[in-house]
Amino acid sequence: MFTGIIENTGKVISITPNGTNLSFWIESPISGELKVDQSVSHNGVCLTVEALAPNRHQVTAIEETLKKTELGSWQTGTEINLERCMVMNGRLDGHIVQGHVDTTAVCTERKELAGSWEYCFQFPPEFAHLVIEKGSISVNGTSLTCFDVTKNSFRIAVIPYTYEHTNIHQLQVGSQVNIEFDMLGKYVQRRLELGA
Repeated sequence: MFTGIIENTGKVISITPNGTNLSFWIESPISGELKVDQSVSHNGVCLTVEALAPNRHQVTAIEETLKKTELGSWQTGTEINLERCMVMNGRLDGHIVQGHVDTTAVCTERKELAGSWEYCFQFPPEFAHLVIEKGSISVNGTSLTCFDVTKNSFRIAVIPYTYEHTNIHQLQVGSQVNIEFDMLGKYVQRRLELGA
């Protein structure tokens, strides 16, 4: 479990195909604090630390993960958001994020405002029931609030701290991002599907 409050960014330093999987070495300020077998959110995707080296760690994304996320587009030098799993004795500053990406979305608009930034994202309309006005959403692992929600789009507003301390500052029109919808909404939807 994660909170969507990004700790640091890391950089992809190598990519190795392994059958239908891809293994990534990530260099970051938190790599030295990780342990093998630990879960870490990488752009909102929960991946297991497999190996460690000074200031870097290795993770692998399997074929299913590559199909549902934007990890397959990573290249050497790609900046990614990182968050270690939450500790259950502190404040939950964002919202509950599982690291199980539901789909991807595409940035369709980016506006720089006086002291903040606004982005619009388009997502597959079959997920419309999971996006609500002023609801929580995870974009590349970052806990954000959506507004101007339509059947296939939403907007987010980004404060300077988040803009500077995540990879959101790299997003442009056409950028693909990982989306995880609020877990509570998914449970409500499942209950409705099963009937009362």
